[in-house]
Amino acid sequence: MKFSSALKLNHIFRRLYATSGFANSHLVLYAKKNRTECNRVGITVGKKLGHAVVRNRVRRRLREVYRLNESKFAPGWDLVVVARSRCIRARFCELENAYLSLAEKAGILIPEEL
Repeated sequence: MKFSSALKLNHIFRRLYATSGFANSHLVLYAKKNRTECNRVGITVGKKLGHAVVRNRVRRRLREVYRLNESKFAPGWDLVVVARSRCIRARFCELENAYLSLAEKAGILIPEEL
């Protein structure tokens, strides 16, 4: 991830959970401006989704979706992505579409030039 870093601090996660999020059937996205020029991304996968292998696989896939589309995101945002149970069986393209549609709803995508 060129312009991003991992979000690891609990108090930042809690601050983002206090904001209004954007949700669809696969994911929930919480976003808030930060005071830096890079994005910080955190991914949450609850224990209800399955064993560690399943949760780590979902986490890896969501990180890869962000990595492949990182240039589409505006800089200076803290993001927390919460996986829902439909993420487990979703194809990669479905996850990518869900992620990008939530980012568009949140207004954190850079407008594409025609």
